[in-house]
Amino acid sequence: MARLTKLLVANRGEIALRIIRSARLFGLKTVAVYSAADAKSAHVGAADEAIAIGPAEAAKSYLDIAAIIAAAKQSGADAIHPGYGFLSERPEFARAAADAQIVFVGPRPEVMAALGDKVAARRIAVAAGVPVVPGIETAEISAARAFAALAGYPILVKAAAGGGGRGMRIVAEAAQLESALEAAAREATAAFGDGRIFIEKYLAHPRHIEIQVLGDEHGALVALGERDCSIQRRYQKIIEESPAPGLSAEMRAKMIDAALKLARAAHYTNAGTTEFLVEGDNFYFLEVNARLQVEHPVTEMRFGCDLVCEQLRIASGGKVSEPAAPRGAAIECRINAEDPEHNFRPATGTVLHLSVPGGPGVRFDSHMTRGAEVTPWYDGLLGKLICYGPTREEARGRLVNALGEFALLGVTNNAAYLRDIVASEQFRDARLSTHFIDQFFPEWKITNDEIDAAIVAAAITAGDVQAENAAPKANTERRSPWDSLNNFELWGSRR
Repeated sequence: MARLTKLLVANRGEIALRIIRSARLFGLKTVAVYSAADAKSAHVGAADEAIAIGPAEAAKSYLDIAAIIAAAKQSGADAIHPGYGFLSERPEFARAAADAQIVFVGPRPEVMAALGDKVAARRIAVAAGVPVVPGIETAEISAARAFAALAGYPILVKAAAGGGGRGMRIVAEAAQLESALEAAAREATAAFGDGRIFIEKYLAHPRHIEIQVLGDEHGALVALGERDCSIQRRYQKIIEESPAPGLSAEMRAKMIDAALKLARAAHYTNAGTTEFLVEGDNFYFLEVNARLQVEHPVTEMRFGCDLVCEQLRIASGGKVSEPAAPRGAAIECRINAEDPEHNFRPATGTVLHLSVPGGPGVRFDSHMTRGAEVTPWYDGLLGKLICYGPTREEARGRLVNALGEFALLGVTNNAAYLRDIVASEQFRDARLSTHFIDQFFPEWKITNDEIDAAIVAAAITAGDVQAENAAPKANTERRSPWDSLNNFELWGSRR
């Protein structure tokens, strides 16, 4: 087992902070990297050391492979964890780390390259005997027309590279086909530098279910259950849970077997997720995310594990741990800086007040502190609120209460919107599909009670700010021992 000593976290925000905490438990020194916009971010203060890598623009900082590799060399880091987003699924980044003799905490670059191409991943799935959605690997118009005539409309046009719904078009009728192919190719080229597209049969009301896998360099592969990620807005997940409600034991076993077959065929190592679409009694391979997922905490809470520590153990050459038996249920909500009342317009601002819920089974993963700046430069994820319970209904009840306790003033966010979804009878009854939002929450308005609560909280906050401004401040000492929590800044810098 290789001895790692220092980990550079090539990311920012809540995931950087979350990785730093686990790396410390694993016995590693940590290095944060930061852009000019993140100089005061929580992950910078949490690491043992921090290195500036460029201006606010992601392309010149968090997406700059040379700058991050240089930071790793400068700090003496012998491993890099990419987190998710940014460079996490870029084979060239994993390759650059290997060339610099730095351990990349993730799959090998050639595996990442194969699975990152949806057409190549589809071929691996077919060869492994994993079911795929009927489709063709060409965008040639005559072949597309022939497939559509055979499969029936609607069909789905998809980009071979990338994700997030970019380069994707639903084609409802023959008259739309040619223009959809052209538009999807243009968008894919602009977003990913790769205009290749392919075509699949469109599934009307599928569920989106994924399997968490871990593989080591010794050939061992394990699966840690499934997550239902069906509740999405514009192809972006907003609520995830484990186990998938209503999924039969037989279907679960088949999906886990398929995920392990695919991982084995791809020679997969470290953490990854195989995603499927489920419709009726059938499931179909969608893609592999060759990294840690945003929604990984629901798996951790059910299996009592630390997936980042498992990643570090595997990257060190160790063997993957045999998972414990899963218990209970866990549900996660992504709290984003956005305005649900105005078409989810992105929001920015300064955090004036933050009230975090607590109690048994409640977890809040976030980098937000009072005084933190939410800028337009990066993804608007403010934090993830996760609740566990012995049953789904108990987990759901805790989450409804926790979302009601949550308060963040200064940055418009979707917490009240998420609370209404989780409290709804449709979510309670698990009437889940990828069209849940369009079907049950096409429009949303904040209630008067929530407006009143926000006004009261704002008034209290205004009073707190005035009192703080009037209070004398020491130049070299903290005002209170409660200004820090677990060695992390709770209320921002007050030195």
